[in-house]
Amino acid sequence: MVLSKACTYGILASLYVAREANRSKDYVSIGRMSKELNISFHFLTKILQQLTSAGILTSMKGPKGGVALKRNPGEISLVDIVVAIDGMGLFTDCLLGLPGCGEQKPCPVHDEWAGIRANLFHTFRDKNLAETAQRIDELNLRFSLPEFADQ
Repeated sequence: MVLSKACTYGILASLYVAREANRSKDYVSIGRMSKELNISFHFLTKILQQLTSAGILTSMKGPKGGVALKRNPGEISLVDIVVAIDGMGLFTDCLLGLPGCGEQKPCPVHDEWAGIRANLFHTFRDKNLAETAQRIDELNLRFSLPEFADQ
């Protein structure tokens, strides 16, 4: 897996919040999101804290609390979420994790990975939460993961 589990769940949770933002202006309950996505509450909370620290989400405590997008979902790219959780490594680091890999001293997969890495960056940069969530709804895809996916 290229993305960490936390990053994958962060993207999924952000898309879930974006979809809910279209339906209501209320904060999205973390407990409800945890159940619907089949992600443990504690793990999801840690991920959402990272997204809040990065300025992607805002949170509110209390009975009507939860999380909401801090900006318009059309202004939040998938790369914003990846960088908030996993950092830029996916788009800059050697696939094999070899120190010193680069143009001067390429690893055995450097040339192929450099192109893939650039394509991934452009894809994640060009996709925003609004259009991606809308497309998920149009395709009638499910948001939930298999039960106990995060364990």
